[in-house]
Amino acid sequence: MIRTVETTPYSDQKPGTSGLRKKVPVFQQANYAENFIQSVFDALAGFSGQTLVIGGDGRYYNREVIQKAVAMAAANGFGKVIVGQGGILSTPAASNIIRKYKAFGGLILSASHNPGGPNEDFGIKYNIGNGGPAPEKITDAIFARSKTISSYRIADIGEVDLDQIGTFEAGGMTVEVVDPVKDYAELMESLFDFDAIRALFRRGFRMAFDAMHAVTGPYAKEILENRLGAPAGTARKCVPLPDFGGHHPDPNLVHAKHLYDEMMGADAPDFGAASDGDGDRNLIIGRGIFVTPSDSLAVLAANAHLAPGYKGGLKGIARSMPTSAAADRVAEKLGIGMYETPTGWKFFGNLLDAGMATICGEESAGTGSDHVREKDGLWAVLLWLNILAVRKESAKEIVTKHWQTFGRNYYSRHDYEEVDSDAANRLVSQLRERLPSLPGTEVAGLRIENADDFSYRDPVDGSVSKNQGIRVMFEGGSRVVIRLSGTGTAGATLRLYVERYEGSRLDLDTQEALADLVRAADEIAGIRRHTGRDKPSVIT
Repeated sequence: MIRTVETTPYSDQKPGTSGLRKKVPVFQQANYAENFIQSVFDALAGFSGQTLVIGGDGRYYNREVIQKAVAMAAANGFGKVIVGQGGILSTPAASNIIRKYKAFGGLILSASHNPGGPNEDFGIKYNIGNGGPAPEKITDAIFARSKTISSYRIADIGEVDLDQIGTFEAGGMTVEVVDPVKDYAELMESLFDFDAIRALFRRGFRMAFDAMHAVTGPYAKEILENRLGAPAGTARKCVPLPDFGGHHPDPNLVHAKHLYDEMMGADAPDFGAASDGDGDRNLIIGRGIFVTPSDSLAVLAANAHLAPGYKGGLKGIARSMPTSAAADRVAEKLGIGMYETPTGWKFFGNLLDAGMATICGEESAGTGSDHVREKDGLWAVLLWLNILAVRKESAKEIVTKHWQTFGRNYYSRHDYEEVDSDAANRLVSQLRERLPSLPGTEVAGLRIENADDFSYRDPVDGSVSKNQGIRVMFEGGSRVVIRLSGTGTAGATLRLYVERYEGSRLDLDTQEALADLVRAADEIAGIRRHTGRDKPSVIT
């Protein structure tokens, strides 16, 4: 039986760069999740009888919303739903399943790297048929519909058994519960030289992978230990928990400090890595060296040909605007295209689909390639392992040699979290007004060469995205970028990105190398004055 349920709109269902994210109690409001899911379906067309993929990162409220989504998919005319066993699917694994089985699209239930629990974060994101996040024209349509919705459709199918792999009928629709790891593991085996990586572990190579009690635990256990022969215990915290064990599942130097400390210790493993809540981010730490996401993108692009899946070379490299220009130098040497996009993985989709880019990356620990249409944390770790196995050098040696070849982009991100939204918007607004007067002036001993609010014209479809981040460029190639993040759920997150290029001085302390730029950014934007903060919440 299909029911039509009357509802009233919520005014706050505008998707951000990665879908709709709110606190769990917000999603638990009457009809809140149902309204958004119905708004997604109402913004789409042509899916009657088609397949929808559903899965999430296992966070609190994941199973409950999956039950709603399956019942609503049946009522709205989908012919089949593919759902991960236990409601589990990493974001890149969901993208792969959408692509492999030619699904119409998918609902990914996650708030990525944000904390989980009864009073923490939850999210819903719609991915289109290429496996990637919905573009702005679709998210805009979803938001528009959410403001006028008056009813939603749901089938009375009872509770779906998410724990039993198999296929069954529900409400006239086929439901297939699948092993969440199998298809993804097979994809990884097609891209990388598993024999070379197995040999690496047989030589006594030691690795520490922290799954942070998040979604990549089962994937890491199966691939690293079962298929690649890494010793038991290489993959840690492998059981996904609704509250991620009470920890913040963000693989950065604050929330994974224990791994950093271990990798800097006297008896450190050879290689350390971690992934986040939904498996799309990565942290790379070699023995004695933290590899910034920007440097990791550049190193992976320069060495990707060592993996079987990329031996033919790269078609191009794409990076988000705030990401350092380290990868630009690799693209220049390889003679391939380099694309600078706004923040948000959805902006890479057209480039990948058009065959213009092969590897993409964001400074926020996201790296991936054309194998799926999402960033992919475990993919990045496996490519690093492939490179280490072939080059037979340490991560520190590989990065040092990369700097000697290309120079070094000293780079850091300063996050001011849960800032008063009005204060953050006022800072950005006033800075925008000052942009035309900044070029030619001097701040903190640095001369400003140019300043703008980044605008992007998609080279494939010609669409334009404006106001994507304020850039202040200084003579000599240094720059600072200021933007508001779209991934938080409380207040505003102000991000400051700071970058300096050095061709020969390769062993400076990063924060010391950037200190004058940080002072300049505060003087230009009035960060302390507007936010009341003496220092950032997180520095990465």
